[in-house]
Amino acid sequence: MGSVKAELLRLWKWPATWVLIGVWLVMTLTFGYVFNYLALNGGTNTRDLSQQQLISAMQPENVGAAVVRGLPMFGGAIILVLAALAVGSGYGWGTWKTTLTAGPRRVSAMAGTLGALGIVVVLLVALTFVVNLGASITIASLEGWDWSLPGLGVFQALGASLLIAAMWTGFGVFLGVVTKGPALAVGLGLMWAIVTENLLRGVGSLLGPVESLTKVLPGGSAGNLAGAVGGSGAPGVLTDLSGTTAALFLVGYVVFFVGAATLLKVRRDLV
Repeated sequence: MGSVKAELLRLWKWPATWVLIGVWLVMTLTFGYVFNYLALNGGTNTRDLSQQQLISAMQPENVGAAVVRGLPMFGGAIILVLAALAVGSGYGWGTWKTTLTAGPRRVSAMAGTLGALGIVVVLLVALTFVVNLGASITIASLEGWDWSLPGLGVFQALGASLLIAAMWTGFGVFLGVVTKGPALAVGLGLMWAIVTENLLRGVGSLLGPVESLTKVLPGGSAGNLAGAVGGSGAPGVLTDLSGTTAALFLVGYVVFFVGAATLLKVRRDLV
C-alpha cells in the first residue's frame, strides 16, 4: 500500500496525467456530442446518420455506449500513452534506479505503479461517464426531448470500458518496461493502436489468415467487446466476435502484458 500511495501521489501531481485526461474528455465530448448536435441542427453530417440516430446517440439512457465506443482506438491510445509515460519516464529520470536500489522489493515497486495506474484508469472511466451523462442531459433538456437515466445495462458498458482500459494500460506498461524509456514506448504504442491494426484490417480482405488474426489482436478484441455492448458507430468498433470471447482475449492480454512487464522488471533491471 505504501508503494501504491507513493506512485499515486506522483501521478496526481504530474501535469501529464491531467493533460491526457483533459484531452480525452474534450475528445469524447467533441466527437460524441458536439459534432452530433451540430449535425442535428443543420451542420455537416460527416457520418451520414439519420436524425433519429443522432438523437439516440445523445440520449442519456445511451451514455454507456458513448463511454465505451471511444476506447478501442483513440481513448485506448491516450491510456496507453499515460501508462507508457508513467513507467518509461522512471528510466530517463533515474527514479527506477533509486527505487530499486534503496526502496521496496522490485515486485512491490511494480505493484505500486500498477495499482496507482489502475486507480487513475478507474477515475478516467468514471469521469468520462459523468461528463458524458452531464452533456447528454443538458442537450436533451435544451431540445425538450423525453429522456430517462441509464438503466442497469450501463454497468455492463462500464465494465467493458474498464476491461478495455486495463488492457491498454497493461500494453503501455509493457512497452515502457521493454524500451526502458518514454519516447520509444509512446511512439510504438501510438503506431500500433492507431496505424498498424488498421492497416492489417485494410489488407485482411485480401489475406484470409490476416483477417482472422486482426479480430483477436489487442485493438480488435477491444473493438469487438465495445461492439458487443452497444458501442457502435465509432472507429475501431467491431462486431466479429461475441462479447464473451472478446473479453477472454482481453483478460489474457492483461495477464500477459502485466506478467511479462513484471518479470522483466524483476529479472532484467538489477539496478
